[in-house]
Amino acid sequence: MHCLSTYHHTYLLKHFIGLFFLALSIISCRNTSTQQVTLEIDKAKQQAIVNKYLIDSAQQYSYYSKEWQKYIDMGLKEDSTIAYLWQQKAMPLFKQGKYELGMKYLDKAVLYDKDNYLNYRGFIKCIFAKTYREAIVDFEEAISRHGDSHVMDHSYRFYIALSLLQLNEFEKAEAILKEVVDKMLQERGEEWVHHLELFYYGISQYEQGKYEAAVITFDRALKRYEQFSDVKYYKAISMAHLGKLEDATALLEEARVNREKGYTINEDNVIYERYPYQIRFDKNSLFQ
Repeated sequence: MHCLSTYHHTYLLKHFIGLFFLALSIISCRNTSTQQVTLEIDKAKQQAIVNKYLIDSAQQYSYYSKEWQKYIDMGLKEDSTIAYLWQQKAMPLFKQGKYELGMKYLDKAVLYDKDNYLNYRGFIKCIFAKTYREAIVDFEEAISRHGDSHVMDHSYRFYIALSLLQLNEFEKAEAILKEVVDKMLQERGEEWVHHLELFYYGISQYEQGKYEAAVITFDRALKRYEQFSDVKYYKAISMAHLGKLEDATALLEEARVNREKGYTINEDNVIYERYPYQIRFDKNSLFQ
């Protein structure tokens, strides 16, 4: 009798546990469905806010204007979790050189949408704010999340290498840039290797005194962009180190003429920021 009671008790307990987990499963499915619907509704609502305050309002003015900031602030007042509005609030500030203030708002964009704005923040830190170690941290996290993707036409590893150049870690930069260049060479061919990546690859060699290798790499860049004045400048300096003074002098003159005509780094954001190793030009002297 005692054994039968124990068996009956065990059977009921197992039956109860089974029903309990079945109920949890049903509730979980319902909750998941509800969350997905809510998310879709939220996205639609957020897009309506973006349309109203950014597209139909702020974008009718210059993004340097007070109106731009006013309308974006109105949108954020309705929903402070819209990452795109935070990014749009930050963007004009970076172009005005107000890096600390802009980063305050860009951090908010990353907080609410890291997948889409972490890589962009890394780019801003590298090219605009020039906080290179922080840029490396952002890009390394972006790589860990999504692999070595691209932002502003270049890979995350390219910007890591660029940051390393600015930190005088030339050997590390060279190793990464070699991988970036070799990967494109193997996947698409020499004609697809970007002239800017070759430029900085050559710079990494130049900075280590590898002048012969640097000249070879600079020549590869010039095949892609033959008037590239910055490449010609550093190639000329490398040639001078190799004792080719006459050729170096002639190339410096070519670089000067090309630079006067505006042939320099041609990235979109170069109108706002001087890129690493971009030569300053002054008509009263050769280069600065």
